[in-house]
Amino acid sequence: MHRQPTIDVLVTPADRHGAMRFDVRTGLASTPKSLPPVWFYDESWSLLFDRITRLPEYYLTRAESAILAGRAAEIATETGAETLVEIGSGTSEKTRFLLDALSEAGTLRTIVLLDIGEEVLRDAAANLSARYDVEVHAVVDDFRAGLLKLPSNERQLWAFLGSTIGNFTPEERAGLLADFRTAMGPDDHLLLGTDLIKAPDRLVAAYDDSEGVTAEFNRNVLRVLNRDLGAGFDPEAFEHRAVWNDEHGWIEMRLRSRAAQLVEIRELSATVDLAAGEEILTEISCKFDPDQLRVELVAAGMDISHGWFDDAGDFLVTLAKPGR
Repeated sequence: MHRQPTIDVLVTPADRHGAMRFDVRTGLASTPKSLPPVWFYDESWSLLFDRITRLPEYYLTRAESAILAGRAAEIATETGAETLVEIGSGTSEKTRFLLDALSEAGTLRTIVLLDIGEEVLRDAAANLSARYDVEVHAVVDDFRAGLLKLPSNERQLWAFLGSTIGNFTPEERAGLLADFRTAMGPDDHLLLGTDLIKAPDRLVAAYDDSEGVTAEFNRNVLRVLNRDLGAGFDPEAFEHRAVWNDEHGWIEMRLRSRAAQLVEIRELSATVDLAAGEEILTEISCKFDPDQLRVELVAAGMDISHGWFDDAGDFLVTLAKPGR
């Protein structure tokens, strides 16, 4: 008889709605206009992103999965982790390499999941409870605020995968890594997945696929605003753009207005004035140099134990621990 997962909902629908109102009002009044990527994440996002990970252009998921599949036993031995804490867990598909290895090593006692999407998180927690006879504790929260609220156990492996850390600016990353350092115990480890700098044409193709799936993913944020804030965006009136920003070393996803338009957002009692060709920044995805990453981790008080590349050298998974 498998144990039922524990689900803690720390962000209520009212909390999310208030945060959305603030972010949209602030971001669309700024120059240039922007929307935080957190508002991509609804049920449609989950389905679209699953399709993205299977596209031939989107190498990131395959590369990271190959590293985890090949190194999971080594990671389990090195960390001796009793608890796996997955940040931004989503479906937890890739994490099963780690969970299988920890289970086979006989150390796994607890799984902790943190994600903002309640429905996806509940499904993942139920699936993991059925697969592993251990305690599963799921926390619905924004991981930017939720790291320090998570339950603390002995010998934790904190998994932050998918190069999600690349969605943050260097200043934001410094704060996030410092939060990890604060939340981690002396015997804990951080497993960090990062996409690496490579030819810009490959990077752009990964975020602007030939099938147009990423374009639909990008436009989905407008559908979320239409549904939740009574906005009047026509998603087809916007062109998806993926642009390599060489100065900052990141991909930018943007939505470009095909024509001049006024868009009402009823719940905000506001109107957004967009010129023809004007763009809304919806996401950044930083690409890393291994030496740059090392500097950032050391600055946050981390010691690097190991770093593993996929065979093509596209992706890096780093194992780090709090410095003594």
